[in-house]
Amino acid sequence: MSKHDALLKAADSVLLLVDIQEKFRPTIAGMEALIDRSEILVRSAMRLGIPVLATEQYPKALGDTVPELRERLPDKQAYFPKLRFSSYGCDALRQSLEASKRKQVLLAGIETHVCVLQTGLEMLAAGFSVYVVSDAVSSRSLADREAALRRLEKHGAELITSEMAVFEWLREAGTPEFKELQSLIKQASR
Repeated sequence: MSKHDALLKAADSVLLLVDIQEKFRPTIAGMEALIDRSEILVRSAMRLGIPVLATEQYPKALGDTVPELRERLPDKQAYFPKLRFSSYGCDALRQSLEASKRKQVLLAGIETHVCVLQTGLEMLAAGFSVYVVSDAVSSRSLADREAALRRLEKHGAELITSEMAVFEWLREAGTPEFKELQSLIKQASR
């Protein structure tokens, strides 16, 4: 990726929510903050016309995507069930992503060292620009989370925050979108 390609572009972005499921709530470090940051990303993406994809790891046992995110997504939202750890290994998700013709993928979700890591590495290998939203990913262990972030960055993923994503998608203040999302941006600064 050249330095000129590093900035996010709303027209080339996809937000991928990786396995942010109810059964993980009691076990993931910082889960409530992760959900809050993911909600900011979802609301911003929806307002800016950025596709949102969501996977669910073995939903029969681990449950649905958390209600805080489900209520922000459209009724027709597809949730891609999977057994493979990598979301990119889910045929239906991969086809949906490729059909979008977008090359910048923002990853939020859990667990950073398993599903997020394997998704990011496979997407990098497939030629996507991968942006891991560091304040919207976690694991049961913070040591596992940190090791996964270092590994993803070493292999070419960009580490960003939810606030960085929203500002890069917006690009400028004073627009109707900025005015609408301003409260989310302030919330992201807390």
